[in-house]
This record gives sequence, structure tokens and C-alpha cells, in this order.
Amino acid sequence: MEHKDRMDRLRVSGEDCYQRGDYREAASAYRDAIALAEQSQAFPPLEFASLLNSLGVVCKYLGAFEEAERVYRRALAILEPTLGPDHTEIATLYHNLGGLEHARRQHAAGEPFARRSVEIREKALGPDHVDVAADLGALAALLDGQRKFDESEPLYLRAIAIFEGAHGPDDIEVGILLGNLAALKQSQGKLAEAEPLYRRALEIKERHFGPSHPSVATTVNNLAVLARKQGNHSESIAGFERALAILEPALGPHHPTVVACRAGYEKARAFR
Repeated sequence: MEHKDRMDRLRVSGEDCYQRGDYREAASAYRDAIALAEQSQAFPPLEFASLLNSLGVVCKYLGAFEEAERVYRRALAILEPTLGPDHTEIATLYHNLGGLEHARRQHAAGEPFARRSVEIREKALGPDHVDVAADLGALAALLDGQRKFDESEPLYLRAIAIFEGAHGPDDIEVGILLGNLAALKQSQGKLAEAEPLYRRALEIKERHFGPSHPSVATTVNNLAVLARKQGNHSESIAGFERALAILEPALGPHHPTVVACRAGYEKARAFR
């Protein structure tokens, strides 16, 4: 019981750190909980798989991609024989494996995972469930990476409509999807369409996460890139500076997102 209580405290600590955007502390708490579970062999398998999945999520954000894949696949090996291949928890792991390939920029490799998660959840929950909408957004992002914009844009719009219908226009998932849709428009060179989408996404994220969360910084960075392309170099520099002030302490100086943000900053400064 003592081990179980300690594992639960570590899990809660990991969840709290994750919600704050403190991914390194979250990963440390989850790793400690997993190690304790392995030592005691008293943690229920489904809860243990959930811990593995949680660690995978924060490892992805930290750029620890190999560790993320390892724990995701370990969780899948526990859950699939127990729950069956068409359970929604299996869909969650496929969703996350697809998201990992997106973070690696291996978009074609991630597409089958995302399509499988959509297939499982649509069958289990129906086409208008919010979990299906999350899967649709993840699939759309992987299609964007392959420049399959004609397929991805309708998926974003469908997912946004589902979340707005379920939770209203200021739902955090709406904000995340609006940011992705803005990036799509920017990739197509439609800068005037991208800007209001980014600004609405930023407003929603700041309301939900506060001003210093890494997800907020990602949108600030994207707006800074957009401002540079529009010739607004002072605004661009200020945006990159704000994004770096958030991202570098959270993710470390060598994380791919931080490296890209710093490169954008240097480009903006060069044109000042």
C-alpha cells in the first residue's frame, strides 16, 4: 500500500507539472513512478500502461523521441492483448504514435497511425465525438506535413466544428486547431488569412494556459514568423524574444523547436 500511495503521488505530481508546461519535472515524476511500479510489481497493468503513455507524451515535448516511442510501444504491448485491438485506449496510443512521427517530421510514417486512431474511435464513439475530432486534427497535421492541403483543411474545419458544438468557441482544443489551420494557410502563402487565425488561437491559449506556457510560446513564435514574412520586423523580433524566453527554460537550448525559434530570431534581426 505504501508503494501504491507513493506511485499515486508521483503520478499526480507528473500531471500537475505537465499542465503547467514543466515537462522536465513531469518526466522525472513519471519515470520515478514507473521505476517504483516495476520494483513493487503491484501496480495494475492498465494503470501502469497509462503511466507509460503519460511519460511518452512529455518525452515527445522534450524531444526525447526514442524514449517516447519505446514507452508508447510498451504500453501498446500491455493494452492490446488485454483490451483488444479496437478499444479506444488503443486508439489513444496510435494517436500518440502518430503525433510522435509528426514531431520527428516523419509525416508519412505517422499517417497510418493517425488513420487507425480515427477508424477505431469513429466505430466506437460515432463521427461527432470530441475524441474523434482530436484524432481528425492529428491526422490533418500529418497530412499538412506532406502538403496534402486539400485533404487536411476539411478535416481541421470538421474537428473545429465538433469542438465548438460540444464546448463552445473558446475551447482550448479549438485554439490548438485554429493554430494548425493558420499554419496551413501560411504554408499556402495566404498570410492575410493566417494572421487572424493565429491571433484567435493565441487569445484562447493565453486564457487557458496563462502567458508563459510552451503552447502559448509556439503560437507566439508562429506569429513572429508571419510578421517577418509580412515585413513587420520589430513585431517579429519582439515575438521571437518572448517565445525564446518561454521555450528555452522549458525545453532546453538544443530542442528542435528552440533551435528553429532562435534561427527565426536571427533572421528577423538581420532584416531590422
